[in-house]
Amino acid sequence: MRKILRIDPADTLIVALADLAAGEEVEWAGERFRMATDVRAKHKFAARECAEGEPVWLYGTIVGRATRPIRSGEAVTTDNIRHAAADVPESDTPPYVWQAPDVSALSGRTFEGYLRPDGRVGTANHWLVLPLVFCANRNARKLAETLSDALGYGDDDLEAVARRLVGGDGGARIDRRLPNVDGIRAIDVTSGCGGAASDCEALCDVLAAYADHPNVAGITVFSLGCEKSQIAMFREALHRRNPAFAKPALFYRQQDWASEAAMMEDALRQTFAALTAVNDIKRQPVPLAALRIAVKCGGSDGFSGLSANPVIGLVSDAIIALGGASVLAEFPELCGAEGAIAARCVRPEDRARFLTLMRDYEATANRLGTTIADNPSWGNIEDGLTTDAIKSCGAARKAGRAPVVAVRDYGEAMADSGLTLLCTPGNDLIAVTGQVAAGATLVLFSTGLGTPTGNPIAPVVKIATNSVMAARLSDMIDFDCGPVIDGAAPEAVAADLIETMIAVASGRCSTKADRLEQHDFLFWKRSLDL
Repeated sequence: MRKILRIDPADTLIVALADLAAGEEVEWAGERFRMATDVRAKHKFAARECAEGEPVWLYGTIVGRATRPIRSGEAVTTDNIRHAAADVPESDTPPYVWQAPDVSALSGRTFEGYLRPDGRVGTANHWLVLPLVFCANRNARKLAETLSDALGYGDDDLEAVARRLVGGDGGARIDRRLPNVDGIRAIDVTSGCGGAASDCEALCDVLAAYADHPNVAGITVFSLGCEKSQIAMFREALHRRNPAFAKPALFYRQQDWASEAAMMEDALRQTFAALTAVNDIKRQPVPLAALRIAVKCGGSDGFSGLSANPVIGLVSDAIIALGGASVLAEFPELCGAEGAIAARCVRPEDRARFLTLMRDYEATANRLGTTIADNPSWGNIEDGLTTDAIKSCGAARKAGRAPVVAVRDYGEAMADSGLTLLCTPGNDLIAVTGQVAAGATLVLFSTGLGTPTGNPIAPVVKIATNSVMAARLSDMIDFDCGPVIDGAAPEAVAADLIETMIAVASGRCSTKADRLEQHDFLFWKRSLDL
């Protein structure tokens, strides 16, 4: 087993793939290194002496600066380096040249998707229950839970345990009554009233994007009646998103009803009738070019940029080479990698918008007394991501090497093909919510520490960076990229991940997040509560 890895010949930091003891000697490409300190697996050590103030390099770029002299073989930590990054050129860079991968082996492959009348393709067929304001969350959840239980979508092992504890037999599971409907999903919201009008309008934009999403067959919408996010505002947002929107849509304004019970019974009857109609929609073979994937990481560790993220990048490049689309988010996790990402923008206006969005984000953080370079969490730092630039350069590898064809702000739609950059925070739930709103029909999500993150309407495939965590948290993890750390070829692992992705997109395999009913929705409020 390899003990160390030098990612790029220019790097002055080297990654420990296993725990190294002070005094131990290791070798890379004929060069020997003696450890001056203990270095834990996933962490980095200095390949040579570094003077105070000197930049340190990883992934072939600057990722930090020494805050004191660092010995050769000494572990780098928050005690001896701080965040720093290479300057981003102000002028336009030469045109980006990309050699697309050979995807001939995939050119005839298909997945079983839901073909919508407008030509878009879903990886699922969900009925979505939407509240326009937090006051309506309970009604939305109640309707979805009642229908899910009655129609055989309930899969709660814990509830069965509870029934046995009080003397029951655990109960037999009901077979699904509507085999072509993948689920009845409700969303909780934290906005819609009591805040800035801009946030309420933006919430309607995101909810409209979910309603129009190709993974959604139809919607039931609940409002209270006095909120800022009125039904009329939502309808306007839906028209902006898709003027030809024609899915079944049911609306219930609670303050117009004599009783909640009467409203809920009517909503139950009408939604059930609509569900029986959309059950006629069936999966059919469609090319892989119809996939719209999101690439995301969370609970990252020091192996994220070495295993899972590069493998996801290979998959992203393959889907794009076939004619599909991919979307990369989390702008704080591009801090330190901006120059490389900006250089990949096909159009000067996209490059300018990306850098403007990044600078605006940083300016907002500065006004609040912080910086987006504060992004790494305690767990990130503890597991080897010492600076935001180290984290970002590894995170950016999820996007492969394809050129950037579009730059979008939160709530806007991704490009129909190619790689899109989407402005979101690093927060897992807010970012995935935004990527799905952009149109992603499946999410590839890498994690080194483990996270249960899911989504109400798009399957989230959880991909481990290391085999130890994959085994320990097997109820969260769908795919293991740990073999890459042990020397497996990333291309071979990527080929296996594509097979898993096809199975999930075809409905043949459910993700762990869906089995756990981890259906997270968290909207990015960018203004103030009032």
